[in-house]
Amino acid sequence: MEHQEAGLELARAVALLGAGVVAAPIFLRLGLGSVLGYLAAGVLIGPFGLHVITDPGAILSVAELGVVMFLFLIGLEMRPGKLWKLRREIFGLGVVQVLVSGAALTLVGMSFGRSLPVALIAAAGFVMSSTAVIMKMMEDAGEVGTPPGQRVTSILLLQDLAIVPLLALVALFSAANGHAANAPPLWQSAALGLAAVAAVFAVGRYLLNPIFRILANLGARDVLTAAALLVVLGSALFMQWGGLSMATGAFLAGVLLSESSFRHQLEADIEPFRGLLLGLFFMGVGMSLNLPLVLADWQMIALGVVIFMAVQGIAVYAVARFFKADHREAVHRAVLFAQGGEFAFVIYAAALIGGVIDARTAAIMTAVVIFSMALSPFVVMLQKRLTPEPKESREGVEEAHDLEGRVLFIGFGRFAQVVSQALLARDIDVSLIETDVEMIRAAGNFGFKVYYGDGTRLDVLRASGAGRAEAICVCVDKPETADRIVALIKSEFPHAKIFARAFDRGHSLRLVQAGVDYQIRETFESALAFSGAVLRDLGVGDIDVAETIEDVRNRDAERFALQLTGGITAGRYLMRGNMPTPQPEPYRAPRRGKQALNEEAAEAIAEDPA
Repeated sequence: MEHQEAGLELARAVALLGAGVVAAPIFLRLGLGSVLGYLAAGVLIGPFGLHVITDPGAILSVAELGVVMFLFLIGLEMRPGKLWKLRREIFGLGVVQVLVSGAALTLVGMSFGRSLPVALIAAAGFVMSSTAVIMKMMEDAGEVGTPPGQRVTSILLLQDLAIVPLLALVALFSAANGHAANAPPLWQSAALGLAAVAAVFAVGRYLLNPIFRILANLGARDVLTAAALLVVLGSALFMQWGGLSMATGAFLAGVLLSESSFRHQLEADIEPFRGLLLGLFFMGVGMSLNLPLVLADWQMIALGVVIFMAVQGIAVYAVARFFKADHREAVHRAVLFAQGGEFAFVIYAAALIGGVIDARTAAIMTAVVIFSMALSPFVVMLQKRLTPEPKESREGVEEAHDLEGRVLFIGFGRFAQVVSQALLARDIDVSLIETDVEMIRAAGNFGFKVYYGDGTRLDVLRASGAGRAEAICVCVDKPETADRIVALIKSEFPHAKIFARAFDRGHSLRLVQAGVDYQIRETFESALAFSGAVLRDLGVGDIDVAETIEDVRNRDAERFALQLTGGITAGRYLMRGNMPTPQPEPYRAPRRGKQALNEEAAEAIAEDPA
């Protein structure tokens, strides 16, 4: 009997994986996206399809970890400094969008004769757009790292945080309906959530790096992978205990580890689990679709999907324009957020248990949310076709192909133009690629043959001769772009020497940790030359100027070496400041007086009145 049960479970697992493996590539081939493929596969093998899987809730409870890991990887890309810069988007744009959309959807629900509590709960579930669907679509389109993509991520993060007050609101309505509300008051939930955030921050700030360093020194690769999973799942679980979403905990853990020297290792370890579990999550959502209910109430569900998506889209567009987004970005954001999300299932379930909504209303709203998630890829595709991105004219600009230079330049702005002069003076053959069409045309006026090519794409690197180049100079402006290019070169073209332009000190540290052969901050040497000119004008001799500049360079190199192991604040004592520093005092007075070791020292002691 046990063997039969085990065999049946194995058959279900094989069917689950097989459906995803078949459906996702087919839908990708049709240009519909992998999300829709997974949803369709879930409907097919779910309890209302072929009945292969009878308990979609069990699948969702495990597959939700895919969303958790996805948010962790997003957090790895969002360093604390970058996250701080987005505080206005998170707590300004995010809050306004949630409030405006929620108010608009509540009015829609009340116009259909629903009471205020029911309409508000229905709106609260729908306004929490799916983090998994939106981030997956943005990742497939390469939009996550762009400024508009970061604004979308900020709004999603605020929506994840909003789950606490929304569940408290459900508890309040439950108490008003006469149901026992065991939930703690809002202030207590908020305090517990803040305590959980503080605890995760403290552990990430002071414990994670030392622990990973110890594990890395032991050389146990499997243990390091297990530790990576422990960090993600542990932080997610701790946040859930604090009343927040697991996704928020994973995102915060990723942010705390974003400047760790083990960042790329963590990313590589988590990525396979993330992809598999995220696919299972979408399949679980598809399995949850109650087809008999859809057939019975299809008119109401269809009307609800259209009206809710349209109203939410209009509200999001209005908020985006209010916050100075251009028309195209506002439209794109509107179609991304014109859907419900996975948090709706949690809110509707809590409202059903609390007696705020009845079972039929909960089932109808759940179906509306699922259909909106399924339709979202179609709506985004339609928007991109109707409002295509304005193409920059590339007339007269050649794309990179079959280049064979000994040195490949990726990015040919002011920095690279100066670098190229010494190489060209020695008749070294160079290949130049750039994405700025105006820069390519301007460089052509000065005798440079520059090709159009995006260094973050593997096919472009191959066409640009990266496989044959002896050295590759990464001279792009954006640090994040440089990081991606370096990681791609190290993975695919390990023979090539990498020379990289760094934006600042933190970027230099990341480049060294990524394994580049040489890096330099774009302003470092020019700043030293500048200070040397100032010293000469103030009357300092050339020899003294040279010695002083060399001392500054050496102290900077020593501090940089300390920062590689001790973090950005290490070696601060090596920097000279203009604030007076107290003379260090000995811990106790010397027991013996001064004693000369040679004649010169005796003369110095005699001259010293102390």
